[in-house]
Amino acid sequence: MTEQAHKPQRATAGRGVAGRQADPAGAEERAPKHETLRTELLALIDDGLAPHAPLPSERELMQRYGVSRMTVRRAMERLTQENRVYRVQGAGTFVADPSTISKTLYLTSFSEDIRSRRMKPASRLLVLERAEADLACARDLFLAPGSPVVHLERLRLADGEPMCLENVWLPEALVPGLVEEGDPQSLYGRLERAGAAPEQADQMIRATVLGPREAELLSVPAQFPALHVERVTRDIRGRAVERAVSLYRADRYDYRLTITREPHP
Repeated sequence: MTEQAHKPQRATAGRGVAGRQADPAGAEERAPKHETLRTELLALIDDGLAPHAPLPSERELMQRYGVSRMTVRRAMERLTQENRVYRVQGAGTFVADPSTISKTLYLTSFSEDIRSRRMKPASRLLVLERAEADLACARDLFLAPGSPVVHLERLRLADGEPMCLENVWLPEALVPGLVEEGDPQSLYGRLERAGAAPEQADQMIRATVLGPREAELLSVPAQFPALHVERVTRDIRGRAVERAVSLYRADRYDYRLTITREPHP
């Protein structure tokens, strides 16, 4: 991917968090320091830092804005959650590419991921039906084989461009009437209203290529690379509430993980 040229950056001298003058209403003083720093860093990014450009180090930010290391880390954590930056262990923090949707270890919906990129999410409902749980579905949802489930297949879009083909199975007992109601728009919202708000998920990710039907739906050639993601989602009581199998276009999605080496004796 070609990096954009750097634009001139706005000077930041005299704009330290600690030394900034409060507005007449005192809003700046009431804002937490990490939120004020987050706003400053967003301005720095939006002023022309190209995708994958490095941000200043923690020490540089502490000195420039007169804040603590904890304040810097909280601001960076928020920006990471919002998919505006990403971290590389041992290398630093970098500006995220807005054309790539980066998934992290936080459990988020497709719509939340897309909105975090300041894009408009949409769905095209392809299938909404009652079905019987096959062996894989029964295993993941802790149901007896043949138990009633609701199956949805949706094409997920960002700014009108296909991004993901998603198949989801839900225990029908959790969402009675869903087939008659039609497209739920927000599936997580529907689960929340049923008292089964998604809380945690196990995911398996592997590389694959798209078959003719999937490629046509995702507007790419057949055999195009994709990410095959299987997810089992649980609510706060530990109940399995969703089984999902999704195909993500590999040119528009990646997964970013922070891993830690265990200490050796």
